[in-house]
Amino acid sequence: MPTYVMLSILGPDGFATVSDNPSRILEVNREVESMGARVLHQYALMGQWDFLTVIEAPDEKSMIRITTTLAARGTLKTHTLGAIPIDEYIETLGDGVGGAWESD
Repeated sequence: MPTYVMLSILGPDGFATVSDNPSRILEVNREVESMGARVLHQYALMGQWDFLTVIEAPDEKSMIRITTTLAARGTLKTHTLGAIPIDEYIETLGDGVGGAWESD
């Protein structure tokens, strides 16, 4: 399954929910999994983003459904990126792309 990295920022209502019920985070993860995805890793962050979640999902359409469902609640905003394992990336490039960066 493809892997996605979802960065999340909680809004005021989201922070209130997590402050009152920290295990709500795990409940949301179960909801994500009920939509056909799998939460592989999750981290709380310090800085611009509040959480980083690594998710396996069947395809982009599934990930769109997940992010839209979560964002529609109004408690968080997300930014999602496709993630390719480095070995797969290298395999895709094969022998490289030639001297694309070289000047004549």
